[in-house]
Amino acid sequence: MRNPMLAFALCLGLSVSALALAMADELTITDSPDAAASVNLPQKGQLKKAVLKAYGQPQKQHAPVGGDSPKHPPITRWDYANFVVFFERDHVVDAVIPGQPAKLYHTDKLTPVSAGN
Repeated sequence: MRNPMLAFALCLGLSVSALALAMADELTITDSPDAAASVNLPQKGQLKKAVLKAYGQPQKQHAPVGGDSPKHPPITRWDYANFVVFFERDHVVDAVIPGQPAKLYHTDKLTPVSAGN
């Protein structure tokens, strides 16, 4: 190559990509009870008024993001002590427990990764 800095940057980029692949996380699936089942979360489609009535004021209300076009409606986040609620306009689109992965479905179709990959 004519530009040694370009060659160096290219080699560095490939090395970082290979390192990222080598450090992939391993997913362990257990049959333990779902921790999220013990927390009563708002249901998808609920209105903000219903969430406020059922759970009270959130600890923090984040400013809406998006809303610049019909394809990107405003999304708002409310943080409660044990969970987080996401709204699209005035309706719940999801409620999650931070640090808890989403429940996996169809785990019988998952295949283990071989040690060489």
